[in-house]
Amino acid sequence: MKPDTIVLIHGFWVTPLSWEGWKAHYEAQGYRVLTPGYPGFEVGVEALNSDPTPIERLTVPDIIASLEAVLRELDRPPIIMGHSAGGAFAQILLDHGFGAAGVALNSAPTEGVKVTPPAQLKASFPVLRHPFDRERATGLSPEQWRYAFTNTFPEEESLALYRRYHVPAAAAIFWGSLLANVQPGRQDTWVDYRNDARAPLLFISGGEDHLMPPAVQRSNVAHYTPNAVTELREYPGYAHLLPAQQGSERIADEALAWALEHAR
Repeated sequence: MKPDTIVLIHGFWVTPLSWEGWKAHYEAQGYRVLTPGYPGFEVGVEALNSDPTPIERLTVPDIIASLEAVLRELDRPPIIMGHSAGGAFAQILLDHGFGAAGVALNSAPTEGVKVTPPAQLKASFPVLRHPFDRERATGLSPEQWRYAFTNTFPEEESLALYRRYHVPAAAAIFWGSLLANVQPGRQDTWVDYRNDARAPLLFISGGEDHLMPPAVQRSNVAHYTPNAVTELREYPGYAHLLPAQQGSERIADEALAWALEHAR
């Protein structure tokens, strides 16, 4: 029986609202689409910008636990799609045994992926510039947003999406992911790259992504053993905020077709 539910997991600096285009696109095809937010994100964009306390309190284990609670309520395994940090969370969920298939779009790296292209460092600078203030929630300016998220978008559209989607990000989680490769033991973003029992996983990479460039996706894919289905598709001309970019419905359809074909 094919999956009838698609779970869309958002990344940092945005809320579940950033999936609104793909959500409507999949719902028009008859799928049930869930867009769970991180703990505390039910208050919405305006409230989180006004009071980012729920963001400052976030931890990866809490996010994963809240997502797993949603998945356990489903009567059959769904297709799990994650964007940016949500891509890393999707990988963790698949490693934990959830999902019929997974798609990671412009995914943040899981533990062990050490590639850090210059564009990624520049896009991450708003967080990196405060190494001793890791308990804060760090926002982006419209200019920083455009470089990191919407560098291929028209300027007016970039600004409109900034006003609609942008919220601060949890600096503690960002630094935890960055330092995962130098700290001993398994960290919050660890996955078992040799887990041959996990569901098939497709990586999608925007060719012009500054925040999570294609080199990061290629490295992440290369860490997985070949016994579990893991593939990568790159799309030239697409920025980090791929699900909101004009023309991305084609990518949404191709991602869904791949997931349905490979769903276990």
